[in-house]
Amino acid sequence: MRKNLDFDTVSSFILTGKGKERKPMENLTISQVSRMYDVTPRMLRHYEKLGLIEARHCEEYAYRMYDERAVRRLQQIIILRKLRLPLKEIAILLEDTWQSESLRLLQGRLAELDDEIDALTLIRRLLKQLSERLSESRKRQLHFDLLEDATLLEIAGTLAFPKTTIKENTSMEELNKAGEVLNKTLPVRLLRLPPFTVAAYQFIGENPEETAGDVVTRFVQESGLYEKKPDARMFGFNHPNPGILENDVYGYEIWVTIPEDMEVKAPLEKKKFPGGLYAVLTIRFPEFQFWEKLSRWADESPDFQPDYSELGLEIMGGCLEEHLNGVYDAHNGGKENGIPGQLDLMLPVKPRVK
Repeated sequence: MRKNLDFDTVSSFILTGKGKERKPMENLTISQVSRMYDVTPRMLRHYEKLGLIEARHCEEYAYRMYDERAVRRLQQIIILRKLRLPLKEIAILLEDTWQSESLRLLQGRLAELDDEIDALTLIRRLLKQLSERLSESRKRQLHFDLLEDATLLEIAGTLAFPKTTIKENTSMEELNKAGEVLNKTLPVRLLRLPPFTVAAYQFIGENPEETAGDVVTRFVQESGLYEKKPDARMFGFNHPNPGILENDVYGYEIWVTIPEDMEVKAPLEKKKFPGGLYAVLTIRFPEFQFWEKLSRWADESPDFQPDYSELGLEIMGGCLEEHLNGVYDAHNGGKENGIPGQLDLMLPVKPRVK
């Protein structure tokens, strides 16, 4: 007889690949939790900032600690993220006592998934038709000409004559809709950054992104950078990357572009950036899992290939994270401006040798 699975059992299957007894988890450090669930410390701190999980400080420990309740909530967040739910909706699901709003959200997601399934079914059917025609043409040793293929001609004809249908009553409108639903291919764009001068600050230790960000924010405000250079941009990257130093300590370095003649005082440092070609993907903070997808895109691109820095992992291979609207936000003290937090993930590339 099939047993009902509770959330803890499902969590164990999804997170570990197998069911196992749940053990109490108390006073876990951010590094321990990060390793256990393959979640970056940066992501954990963001979850805290959003109020999704809560860390506490104990007298016996110098760093933030996570109790069993925080870890269990993290498990739930990870599972719901794997189910493609955004953090705003996850926050509602975790706090919705009466669960009426949760039901509405989940039903909405199911409807979206049904649309994707319908779109995939349509596109699969059309691709199968073309594949069968190509296979038959090869058997007959005939050249299959896409420009002359009747099915494609009928699809194209619906652009001018909307009432015309193609084989199996598939209209161009249906195909367009399917394309819109499934337009989930990675929207990578290519961007050549010009040479520029930056004010840079690096911090190594706990919460390196926040600490470096605070220093750079003060610099932006005290120097009046936004008034002097309203097109100033902000970049960041791990330096050194996690795993380079002992005890999972890592650093983060932030750049802000400045006028070439601008004075920069310690602790910031004035640097020259030579520019370069980058594959760029825009994400909403903190969707850093897209780094892996962008890296795979560069590895599989027929036209471009990664052009990582010789310094390698120490500086993320020369990859950058541009904090969109970062200088403006720093100028305003990080106050809410109605613009969602966005970053450009930037991976250095060069034309692929063919």
